[in-house]
Amino acid sequence: MNKASKTYNIDVHHVTRVEGHGNIRINTRDGVVEEVKLCIVEANRFFESFTRGMMPQEIPWVVGRICGICCVGHQLSATKAVEAAQGITVSPQTVLLRKMLNESQFLQSHVLHVYFLAVPDFVGVPSVLPLVKTHPEVVKRALRLKKLANDYTEMMGGRTLHPMSNTLKGWRRLPDLTRIEQIRDRLAAAVPDLLETVAIVQTLKIPAYERETEFVSLKHPGEYALYDGEVFSSVTQSGVPVHAYREVTNEFTVAHSTTKWSRWHRDSYAVGALARVNNNFDQLHPEARTVAETLGLRVPCYNPYMNNVAQVVEVIHCAYNSLAMMEQVLNHGLQEEDIRHVPCSGRGSGAVEVPRGILFHEYAFDESGRCCDANAIIPTSQNVNNIEQDMKAFVPLMLPVMSQEELTLHMEMLLRAYDPCISCSVHMLKVDFV
Repeated sequence: MNKASKTYNIDVHHVTRVEGHGNIRINTRDGVVEEVKLCIVEANRFFESFTRGMMPQEIPWVVGRICGICCVGHQLSATKAVEAAQGITVSPQTVLLRKMLNESQFLQSHVLHVYFLAVPDFVGVPSVLPLVKTHPEVVKRALRLKKLANDYTEMMGGRTLHPMSNTLKGWRRLPDLTRIEQIRDRLAAAVPDLLETVAIVQTLKIPAYERETEFVSLKHPGEYALYDGEVFSSVTQSGVPVHAYREVTNEFTVAHSTTKWSRWHRDSYAVGALARVNNNFDQLHPEARTVAETLGLRVPCYNPYMNNVAQVVEVIHCAYNSLAMMEQVLNHGLQEEDIRHVPCSGRGSGAVEVPRGILFHEYAFDESGRCCDANAIIPTSQNVNNIEQDMKAFVPLMLPVMSQEELTLHMEMLLRAYDPCISCSVHMLKVDFV
């Protein structure tokens, strides 16, 4: 195909196999790229306004409803923010249980994305449904792992979706030790399924496109940071405290997106599994580091398509780390704690890593102890700018060697590689009229 014929008009209206509504628009003329845009067209969400007037203990359970996929992460980030505002310090037991709850959702989400949303791209099918006939054992394995992760969340949080056991200062109902032992045994028995997952991903052909960018994640001196840490940049190799998160996100608007964009030290930055692995590789469980080597993931890695590989590495990490935490609980038992609290005024911020990246919540309370201000910044809203910058870098490289159909597929694959949760990403915009 000669250069003059490279006139493409790509308009993907609502990319499939992602949560929410996003469009891809690419126009080229005579081999020259004229337009590349990732258009977020999701309607605004108003959860931040819902919280105003609420009492502190109500907020984490309400804002968890922002997302059905990352409900645990929203609840935990909001809980930490409310506790910071209320001057609450929690026990090591509570921190341990929250880490277990959070990692249960990492297992849920990463298994879902890799098997059901990403793998079909690499094997040339439109969805997981054709694989039911051609690869039934693969689909059964995916369902087994997803069911195990769901049961892990239910055991820790009281139910699979929007768990209610976690609350300010501790746990409304502690997990049953017998059930922890059962989940531990099932998770240990699932290691062959996890290794088969690694083997499947090893066969996938990952597009070899790279663009150096800034990676942002939590970082903790003592562990692979999923629950606690400072906000760390790969560019400066340093971090800032969570309460300074607005200095990190620097939200701004663009005309073609209802999601606000973010940037820190560069024009854009990336969050998520690949960012965490890049920033915290040495703190991964040894088995996870071995899997990273097996899958060809070496840091620093600037190939965004490798985010799917990083998700598998994190599945292995969370599985082995969860087994260790379960053993710790079983060896030491659990103690009931006093979770009574008298609301007061204050402002606080909280952050946790969720499968799609670092998640920030902030709340303020007035003298009556009721919420008077709220803010939540979602991983996908931090990523959309970086995704579009990737597209702008890769389209000119792909254009000479790809048909319009191939280019379209690779751009959809790129968006899906980030595992976006687009509905969550659109939050309130304050407008001052002058």
